[in-house]
Amino acid sequence: IGGVCTGLAIPPKQIGRIIGVIKAYTTRVGGGPFPSEQLNEIGTTLQEVGHEYGTTTGRKRRCGWLDLVVLKYSTMINGYDVLNLTKLDVLDGLEEIKVAVKYKIDDKELDGFPADLDLLGRVTVEYVTLPGWKTDISKIRTFESLPEKCREYVEFIENFLGVKMGWIGVGPSRDAMITR
Repeated sequence: IGGVCTGLAIPPKQIGRIIGVIKAYTTRVGGGPFPSEQLNEIGTTLQEVGHEYGTTTGRKRRCGWLDLVVLKYSTMINGYDVLNLTKLDVLDGLEEIKVAVKYKIDDKELDGFPADLDLLGRVTVEYVTLPGWKTDISKIRTFESLPEKCREYVEFIENFLGVKMGWIGVGPSRDAMITR
C-alpha cells in the first residue's frame, strides 16, 4: 500500500478496502533467501502444476510451502481488510501440506520477519503440517462445498493472519473462483 501512496501520490485516507492477493503456496523469482523453498519433488510439483514459469523469460519460479511469517509481516505493513487466495487447486494432489509458521535462529524464535537478509538466510523454519484433500476442487463454487480438509487449510491461514478470505481461486479458468 505504501507504494500506492508514494508512487501515485494518493493519500492513505483516500484508499478504501485493501485487498491482499496471495497464492496458496509461496514463490520467488531471482536470488536471495527463501526460507520455505522446496528444492525437491514438492517444489517441482508446485512449479509444474502451478505453471510457475516466467512470462517473459520462461524461467522456473522458485516454489515452496506457504510462508505465513512473511504474510503476517505483509499483512501488518499493508493493513489488508480481506484476502484473495489464488491457486488453491495446485495443492489438490498433495497428501500433506506444510505451512511455515515460525522462524528460528540457534533454536531461538524470532519475533517476526527479519529485515536483515543475512539473518533471513540463516533462519530455520518451523512448520505446521496439515492433511491434504486429494480431490479436484476446480469445479467447486461455494466454500461449503470444498472438502473439509481444504476448508481447514483456508481457515488456518485466516486465523493465523487475522484476515478473512473474500475470494478463493480454485482453478485456472476465470470463473474458477469462490466468493465469500
